[in-house]
Amino acid sequence: MNPQADLDLLQRFEPVIHYNRGEEFFPIDIARYVEVCNLWVKRSNAAEAECLTTNQQLTLGTLAQPRTDRFGSIYFLKFADPLTAAELASYKFHEMAHADPAQTFYAGRGRLARVGYVSRLAHAVFQLSLLTRGRVPGDAAAAASIVFKSIQARQEEYRYCGRVVRENGWIILQYWFLYAFNNWRSGFYGMNDHEADWEMICIYLSDSPDDGAVTPEWIAYASHDLSGDDLRRHWTDPELEKIGEHPVIYAGAGSHASYFSAGEYLVEVEIPSLTPLRRVYDRMQKFWAEKLRQFSDEPHPAEAVEGPNFFRLPFVDYARGDGLSIGPCQAKRWATPRLINQSLPWVSQYRGLWGRYIYDPLAGENAPGGPMYNRDGSVRRAWYDPLGWAGLDKVVPRHQALLRVHEQHAHLAVRQAELLELIHTKSDQLNGLGIEAAAVQNRPHLKEVYESHRKKIKTLSDEVDDLRAEFAQNRATLEAFQLYADQLEQGDFGSTRSHIRRAAAPIPESELQIGRLLEGWAAVSIGLMLMSLVALIIFAPQNWLIGIISIVILFIVIESTFRRRLYKLITNVTISLAIFAAVVLIFDFFPWIAVVVALVAGGYLVWQNLRELWS
Repeated sequence: MNPQADLDLLQRFEPVIHYNRGEEFFPIDIARYVEVCNLWVKRSNAAEAECLTTNQQLTLGTLAQPRTDRFGSIYFLKFADPLTAAELASYKFHEMAHADPAQTFYAGRGRLARVGYVSRLAHAVFQLSLLTRGRVPGDAAAAASIVFKSIQARQEEYRYCGRVVRENGWIILQYWFLYAFNNWRSGFYGMNDHEADWEMICIYLSDSPDDGAVTPEWIAYASHDLSGDDLRRHWTDPELEKIGEHPVIYAGAGSHASYFSAGEYLVEVEIPSLTPLRRVYDRMQKFWAEKLRQFSDEPHPAEAVEGPNFFRLPFVDYARGDGLSIGPCQAKRWATPRLINQSLPWVSQYRGLWGRYIYDPLAGENAPGGPMYNRDGSVRRAWYDPLGWAGLDKVVPRHQALLRVHEQHAHLAVRQAELLELIHTKSDQLNGLGIEAAAVQNRPHLKEVYESHRKKIKTLSDEVDDLRAEFAQNRATLEAFQLYADQLEQGDFGSTRSHIRRAAAPIPESELQIGRLLEGWAAVSIGLMLMSLVALIIFAPQNWLIGIISIVILFIVIESTFRRRLYKLITNVTISLAIFAAVVLIFDFFPWIAVVVALVAGGYLVWQNLRELWS
C-alpha cells in the first residue's frame, strides 16, 4: 500500500479530542518540538548531565545519529530552560490578569473524600516522598507553557503522527500524539509531572475480500500504561461516541490519558512494595464474603468498576471535555499528519527520553521514550504487537470468522477420523494382549511374560482411554463449531462487551455530590491524626499505647460515620470479637474441649455401629 493511501485512511478516521478547561498543552509537531530542545546525556560515572547539542543544532536528523556510550548512559531532551524567580512571578501575574473564567479549571469536590482513610494516608506519604526523590521543578510547567505558546504564536498548528500496520487480516491505524508537557500533578492535583507526553489510540479495520472496502471494527484508547481487553471497544458500542466516522476522545486534564466518556475518573496506582499485603487483604476479603457470607448480597455486576483499594494511591483524572476541541468539524482542525514507521531513523535509532530526566527512582517524573520505545529502551508492546496490546491477537476480522470456523471444523473432522482409526487399531492390540495374558496366567514358567504383558496392557489401556476422551471432547467441539457457524451465518457475532472485565467508568454523579462535612473531614483528617499523635507524645507519654489505640478507634468511628458505614463497621467488629473470643476460649479450655469432643465422637461411633447391628 502506498503512503498516500495510508494517509487517506488515517485522515478518514482521525479522532476528535475534547480537552478540559485549563488545559495548556496540545499535540505538537515533532519537528517543531525537537528544534527547540537540547540533547543531554547522563553517564553513570558522571555527577552531572552533559549537554551535547543546543536547540539551534538539534533536528530529527541529528537526533537519530548513532551514538555509542558506556552502560547506564541515559540520553534525554530538555524542552524548556528553568525560569528565574522574576520570570516565574511575571508569568503568574500575567496568567492571573488575563485569565478567562470560561476556560478556568475548577477541581471536583472532595477528591480525597472519595477514598478511604488508609488510601489518604498512603497518598500523603507519596506527596511527602516527592521532597526526597527526583521530581520536576515547580517552574517547569510554567517554562514549558511559555515555550509552547511562543511556538503556537508563530504558527498555530495541531499535528499527530500516524502509523499504519497490516497484520493477520487487520489494518491497524495508530494515532500518536506528542504533548510538550504533562502537568497532571502541578496543574490538576494528579500523580506526576514530566516533560513530553506520548499518547496513542488504535483503530482496527478489516478489508472486504470482495470489493476491498475497509470497515472499522474495534478501537482502543491508551490510558496510564494499561493494556489488554479492557482498553478496547467495538465500533458499534454505544459507549464509543463518534462524529461521522471520527471517534471522540475525552482527554484527561494534564495527563492526556484517553477516555470514551466524559467525566471524572478515579485512577489508583498500585504501590509495588505493598503488593504482597494487597494480595493478603484480597484473600481475607474473599474469605469474609464467601465463607462467612458477610455482605455477599451486595450486587456484583459483570463489568465491575473496581472499588478503592487501601494499597493504591488515589488520584482523579478529569476528562470533562468542556475545553478546547480539536478534529474534524471542530473549531481547531488537525494539520496533515506525519507518517511514521520503523524505517525512519529518528523513530528506530533514538532510544532516549523525549524530555527531562529527573533521577526519579519510581520513573513517574521522568520523561517517556518515543513511540517505539519504553523509558528503558525496550520496544513498546503497542509498537511491536498492536493486536496483543489490545487483546485482539485472539480475534479475527468478522469477514474471516465464518471461514475460520469452517476451516477448524474441517481440521477437527480429519482428526476425528484419525482418532477412530487409532482407537480401532489400539483396541485390537489391547484385546490381543488381554488374550495372551489370560493364556499365560497361572503358568509358573511364563511369569516374566505375564508381568510384561500386564505392563503393556496398562500402558496401552491408558492410551486408548486418552484417545476415547479426546474423541468425545472433539465431538462436542464439532457440535459447538456447527452451532457457532449457524449463528455467524445469521449475522449474530455475540456480545461486543463480553471481553470487558474492569471497565473504566466516570465517578457516578451520586458520589460527586459529597457533603461539605465529609469533604472537610477528608481534607484535615491526616493532619489531625499527626497532630494528635504529637500532642499525645508531648502531654501524655506514659499512656502512649492506650492513647494511640483510642485515637485510631476515634478516627475509624468518625470516618465510618461520615461514610454511612457505621452499621458495617459494628457488624465487622462484632464478628471479629466473636472470633477472637472463640480462639481465647479454645486456648484456655483446650483439654476439656478435647475431652468433650472425644466423648461425643466416641458416642456417635457407638450409636452408628449399634444401629447397623440392629438393622
